[in-house]
Amino acid sequence: MKLGFIGCGNMASAMIKGIIDNDFCKASDIIVSAKTEATVSKAKEAFHVNTTLDNKEVAASDIVVLSVKPIFYDAVINEIKDVVNENQLIISIAPGKTLEWMKNLFGKNVKIVRSMPNTPALVGEGMSALCKNEFVNDADLKLACDLFNSFGICEVIEERLMDVVVSASGSSPAYVFMFMEAMADAAVADGMPRAQAYKFVAQSVLGSAKMMLETGSHPGELKDMVCSPGGTTIEAVRVLEREGMRSAVIEAMKACTDKARGN
Repeated sequence: MKLGFIGCGNMASAMIKGIIDNDFCKASDIIVSAKTEATVSKAKEAFHVNTTLDNKEVAASDIVVLSVKPIFYDAVINEIKDVVNENQLIISIAPGKTLEWMKNLFGKNVKIVRSMPNTPALVGEGMSALCKNEFVNDADLKLACDLFNSFGICEVIEERLMDVVVSASGSSPAYVFMFMEAMADAAVADGMPRAQAYKFVAQSVLGSAKMMLETGSHPGELKDMVCSPGGTTIEAVRVLEREGMRSAVIEAMKACTDKARGN
């Protein structure tokens, strides 16, 4: 099986690393294209994959991942549509580009899976959502799920939820990194060396996420477990509530979803 990536930015690089590290396919079976020789050379050096500057060469792969920025989808699809056939599987990772929009641009019946992965794929902990058009059969969908599960976990959803996924998992690592950076800055302000602060903060976030996933408990319940009466944690929570942390997160995510919807 040949796997092609048109575009090799941060998200594609995270996916490629996860795919190779978890043996979904060999580096020799992956081909990557980009606009510049510098970008493809970087991909070749990092992952030992095949590279080209010709998008049409990549478009001949069994699975083609369109991993360019959304603003370039129109141009790229117009470039490769005559090469693509009904037996291939096209995977999109662009927010806001619907299955119907892509089908119309290809101008023919093409198997398309729309996805939204995130950058933790780089360390095998990605969270991805998938939806499919009417030409994708069960075997095709399983293949797509196997691909995304190779660098984390994925769920098949209705397309109407895809824009919500953008804010809930696609973009959310950025919010988490901002929160972690702020916590580390606070620890540094109180005297902790920065490298040590990052380690304490990162492990706490990792452990908290794992605790929520493995216990299945409501996050509010887990928060309450840490908050002793009259203690330090509830005092910190009081300040976060006073400063509007919860509202800020909700409003930021709503703005992200609206942007994904094209509003």
